[in-house]
Amino acid sequence: MELQLALDLVNIPEAKQVVKEVQEYIDIVEIGTPVVINEGLKAVREIKNEFPALQVLADLKIMDAAGYEVMKASEAGADIITILGAAENESIRGAVEEARKQNKKILVDMIAVKDLEARAKEVDALGVDYICVHTGYDLQAVGKNSFEDLLAIKRVVTNAKTAIAGGIKLDTLPEVIEAQPDLVIVGGGITGHENMKEAAAEMHRMIKQV
Repeated sequence: MELQLALDLVNIPEAKQVVKEVQEYIDIVEIGTPVVINEGLKAVREIKNEFPALQVLADLKIMDAAGYEVMKASEAGADIITILGAAENESIRGAVEEARKQNKKILVDMIAVKDLEARAKEVDALGVDYICVHTGYDLQAVGKNSFEDLLAIKRVVTNAKTAIAGGIKLDTLPEVIEAQPDLVIVGGGITGHENMKEAAAEMHRMIKQV
């Protein structure tokens, strides 16, 4: 089980400062969609250059022109690139094909997918590396989480690794760990904590003892 830090509401200098504090406790650092929108792929490049030992995920949430976008993120240093589960199969195939050429990985974000099990089964057959259940900010605000969704995709996914994102904090992490995803993605549960290093260290300890 790996721990991914999601950075969404930071600029590049702030991102570097956060990663510096917690780098020994995380496996992957995610350059979130808001950061990519505000800073561009430069953010991916700078974080990868500064922290070469960490895997960097570019959360592009690709919907179309997948091969091209995966190529550009790869050139910027991304190790993992995201595409939406709602994208066309042809787009997901294109993303996987380009990722294989570049020796990178593809994570499919299942945010807003209605029939999770059916779509997860289809996506799994397309050769992606990760399938992620994701409760977005807007649903978190009304009390939703992804725990049941994770159990749903784990019933059908046989090739890809499974991941979970959305509102995970120290007090909800045990429930997540019990469902045994391969990747746990945490944003505000670390960055919003008064002691980021302490929160990341404790999450790392809980995840790695499984």
